[in-house]
Amino acid sequence: MNFRLAPFVLLTLAATQLLAAEPLTLDVWPGAVPGEQGDIGAEKLQPPNGEKKPIQRLANVTQPTISVYRPDPAKDTGAAVLICPGGGYNILAWDLEGTEVADWLNSLGVTGIVLKYRVPRRKDREKHDAPLQDAQRAMSLVRKHADAWGIDTKRLGILGFSAGGHLSAATATNFDKRHYAAIDDVDKFSCRPDFAVLVYPAYLTAGNELASEIRVTPETPQTFFAHASDDRISSENSIAMYLALKNAKVPAELHIYASGGHGFGLRPSDHPASTWPQRCEQWLRSRGILDKP
Repeated sequence: MNFRLAPFVLLTLAATQLLAAEPLTLDVWPGAVPGEQGDIGAEKLQPPNGEKKPIQRLANVTQPTISVYRPDPAKDTGAAVLICPGGGYNILAWDLEGTEVADWLNSLGVTGIVLKYRVPRRKDREKHDAPLQDAQRAMSLVRKHADAWGIDTKRLGILGFSAGGHLSAATATNFDKRHYAAIDDVDKFSCRPDFAVLVYPAYLTAGNELASEIRVTPETPQTFFAHASDDRISSENSIAMYLALKNAKVPAELHIYASGGHGFGLRPSDHPASTWPQRCEQWLRSRGILDKP
């Protein structure tokens, strides 16, 4: 039997699921995904690469989603963060730079929203073009549902690692230039993050300058950076954007650690770079983002 649930029933089901252990997962796009040609294989998890702590590598994403992880109601600050895992725009490091980050944010009383954006890179398109569409739409989608999800629309940020750091930076600097034609009422909501956290971001520079898509202005959101000096993705990516923010008089904080390499996520190690979550929490508190309403 086919039937439609009344809107109030759908809202009740969504609220119930948000309070449950499993996250609420929503499609980013209501129908056809912009620019998709049907030439990507089935979504899959790639086999582990033999790491001591294996990483879930999600490949062939064609249907972007957001997964909403809510904190304990007793700790909920009302703040929320859209999480962009890295993976070179070829895969998504789903647990290392996604679900584990949502758990950490929950411990701070912050709603973590993991974005499953399109990978791998699409033929004849800029590496970040399809993911930027997904991130912009996801920010607007969260803003639309903010009241129902108990999110303060003035404390909705974005956080990304490596390629996801580039995506987060592009989202934070292109909110005035939506990269797709508006579809519905969701697109009437702003896609501007209120703050950004960029952890070992890649692709921010081209030669000695910021990449053309990283359009820093005085309206760019306040930003926190964490990078290791021995990262194969040069810390100059973070430094260049930090200096651009400083020149634009946008509040920013930069941490360059002596060692840590690349792709460490939140997992502890003997390297100083693994202390970035504590520094980031301090920054979030100092900026009033973790204040309870």
